[in-house]
Amino acid sequence: MSGGWNTIESDAGVFTYLLQNLGAKDVQFEELISLDPELLRQQSPVYGVIFLFKYPTGEKRTDVPKDGTFDYDAAENLFFAAQTIQNACGTQALLSVLLNKDGEVDIGEPLREFKEFTTAFPSDLRGDALTNSELIRDVHNSFARSSPFIDETQRAATEDDDVYHFIAYSPINGILYELDGLQPAPISHGPCTSSEFPDKVIPVLQRRIERYPANEIRFNLIAMVQDLRIRAREIGDFEWLHREEQKRTAWQWENALRRHNFVGFVGELMKGVVKAKLREGEGAYEKWVEEAKGKTRGRIEERSRKGAGADEMDT
Repeated sequence: MSGGWNTIESDAGVFTYLLQNLGAKDVQFEELISLDPELLRQQSPVYGVIFLFKYPTGEKRTDVPKDGTFDYDAAENLFFAAQTIQNACGTQALLSVLLNKDGEVDIGEPLREFKEFTTAFPSDLRGDALTNSELIRDVHNSFARSSPFIDETQRAATEDDDVYHFIAYSPINGILYELDGLQPAPISHGPCTSSEFPDKVIPVLQRRIERYPANEIRFNLIAMVQDLRIRAREIGDFEWLHREEQKRTAWQWENALRRHNFVGFVGELMKGVVKAKLREGEGAYEKWVEEAKGKTRGRIEERSRKGAGADEMDT
């Protein structure tokens, strides 16, 4: 496998099994469909949230964040890594929450060894260590969509490109921190306990979203929570437990599909269709192509007629 990092999706099933494959236990992700503190509180215990947003590539960095304050001392007291390579921000955001919850969560021996190894590093060297971790990179890349049309050595993004970025928010040591590997330090948003986290983080997210144009809707929010099957077993809700098991099965199926390259299958399918038409006799293939062209022309004409009718109504 190449040494590059591939793009992964912001998906609860991807994130859950990515951390599981890195050795973490009893953790999963739940997608949040609205910025509602009560909805987030229902997932308790919540270890943090991962926020995906369109990154303003033309925006200049400043010494003062637009919200909150840089906490340079915290960079030495918690796990915070600078992002040093493209496409790693998804996994980096997950680890920014997980590795700061060691003790609350079983992060697994491989990640515990990585955390201990990098504890004394400054954030930039910690980012380099993460980038060069063969284990973390290989697990990350195993969840990328398989495609023969994407080159891992992608060009650098320009201001005209749509670039998306993952960051994390988590209550750590009694403070609500924003953990973004593209920033020079963790950003403090004030005092915050784990129980206060749903009420404290939602306004921070709302203020961030309000800085975008009103028509910008490309955001995604996923919470890192305790494996919901644990709570279902504790309260004896076997219907809930069954739903969670079905969800895991669906996630595994979707993740398997992501890894599969269907181009060869589609090519063979088209070959089979063409061969079947050729076996129908001389001229069958040409007739089939002309019929397809005719149907396409018909659909185009139909859309044109509908468009003309709409224009007449508007006038």
